[in-house]
Amino acid sequence: MAETTVVREDPISSRSRIIAAAARLTCADGWSKVTMGRLATEAGVSRQTVYNAVGSREDLAEAMVLTESAKFIVQIAEGFDEHPDSLLSAIRAVLEKTLLLAEGNALLRAVVSATHGADTELLPLLTTHAESLLGTVKVVVQDRVDQYEVDLEPERVAAVIDLVVRSALSHVMQPSGTPRETAEQITWVVAQVTGRRAGTVA
Repeated sequence: MAETTVVREDPISSRSRIIAAAARLTCADGWSKVTMGRLATEAGVSRQTVYNAVGSREDLAEAMVLTESAKFIVQIAEGFDEHPDSLLSAIRAVLEKTLLLAEGNALLRAVVSATHGADTELLPLLTTHAESLLGTVKVVVQDRVDQYEVDLEPERVAAVIDLVVRSALSHVMQPSGTPRETAEQITWVVAQVTGRRAGTVA
């Protein structure tokens, strides 16, 4: 008698697929239209798998927001890692990567919009995590900037970081140019404040 092979679903893979499907549906039709049944169909899993992987609908929303927010942190880390010897080059790369990432990501823009009090279906949850996102981004940038020599008092460095982060998030919400153009403009401002010349290794 032939043995029956039971294929078990990888819970980590299922969770990632479900969260990605939730993000797609939210961007396409809005959060109010995301039901667990529709999500199961979109992700290609059973409804029970959805509940097992992400819990309640509120848990799903939180996981979705945190997943999108984490993409910002990855871009920041990569930008600085690519330019360990040039602070201005690192800032320019971080800004361009972040703006490119947000360019075609409606959910990511919604998360960022909550930092400015934008009204969305996910506003209560987004507001909570947007405040956390803003703080986390500044901490990550501060940690990376501390690895460069900057001839400014610590409080001035913190003020510049705050300015850059808030400017970048504003451009995510309402772009006024291409990601490259905006990155160049903000980097130029940083160069003036820090006394560095954009385009130099410093």
